[in-house]
Amino acid sequence: MLITFIVTFINKLIILLGMSIISMSINDKLLKDINKLQKDLGFTGRSEIIRAGLRTLISEEKVKTRLKGTIEGIIIVVNQEKHNDEVSKISHNYHDIIKTEIHNHLEEHKCSHVFVIKGNAEEIKKIITEMKISKKIQDVKLVIS
Repeated sequence: MLITFIVTFINKLIILLGMSIISMSINDKLLKDINKLQKDLGFTGRSEIIRAGLRTLISEEKVKTRLKGTIEGIIIVVNQEKHNDEVSKISHNYHDIIKTEIHNHLEEHKCSHVFVIKGNAEEIKKIITEMKISKKIQDVKLVIS
């Protein structure tokens, strides 16, 4: 009874502070990584880490949406070695903007790819989006020159 009261009180307090409560599912490895970040970086809780990550993602997407004309840069991709076919499948659709690809084997059966790119901003946005939404690609970063 007391626990229910406390949870209800906290939920109402959060709503009064202008925050919504969301529920999400994450795997054990991601939870372990979040807990480590909380400890290492001094976040007060998991929610703070998730909010910081979301702010970073939103900021990166805002920068990406402002890209126009012909741009140059690099795309850095990290994936499990067994998913190299997914990276190849996507990158082959954009051979006109990919000038060079560097592929490197990392520890723990991971691979990194560095794509040197030059082309229309709209095409670069498309390849970045395809790679970011793929469940087989772990990380994607765009660096504009």
